Amino acid sequence: KPCPLCDEAKEVLEPYKRRFILQEVDITLPENSAWYDKYKYDIPVFHLNGKFLMKHRVDVQKFEDQLRKLELQSE
Repeated sequence: KPCPLCDEAKEVLEPYKRRFILQEVDITLPENSAWYDKYKYDIPVFHLNGKFLMKHRVDVQKFEDQLRKLELQSE
């Protein structure tokens, strides 16, 4: 379904696309009902490496900081 907030978030994350893999989850699908129950009023929601990071809008500074930490750990 249309999700302007999701589209906006993807635009903000576009410059980082070579540094992480974006996995989108459609919470309206029956197999994702657990995510729907948890986040139906808070989309979009962002997890990084399986851990909650932020919701509603991309906090670029927070995202950059966490991404940098993960990159340093993997070196």
